[in-house]
Amino acid sequence: MQALARSQPAFPMMPYMPEKRTHDYLRHGTTSLFAAFNTSDGSVISSLHRRHRPIEFKKFLAKIDATVPDGLDIHIRAWIAAWNDNPKPFIWTKTADQILEELGRLLQRINGGGC
Repeated sequence: MQALARSQPAFPMMPYMPEKRTHDYLRHGTTSLFAAFNTSDGSVISSLHRRHRPIEFKKFLAKIDATVPDGLDIHIRAWIAAWNDNPKPFIWTKTADQILEELGRLLQRINGGGC
């Protein structure tokens, strides 16, 4: 994850026009974000680190271990195995042609500046 700032403020949205931003930016360094998602309540355990090495990941795992209440287990591999026992395929609601057609209309509207 990079800490970036645009060189100029964003141009505001106008009717039928999206917000516009400059292509250039100022870098303010990078950071590593580790995150674990609790599927039962939707909470996230996260940790930011300046470096991205095994030692930082080990610290993150220790944070998860300290955060999860005693008596509860972390089941990353067990969940995957259970999911794969009864997988549910993703069902597309639109064809590729329909998606591309809608994208074409959107691009035409954006580039044309009108409806």
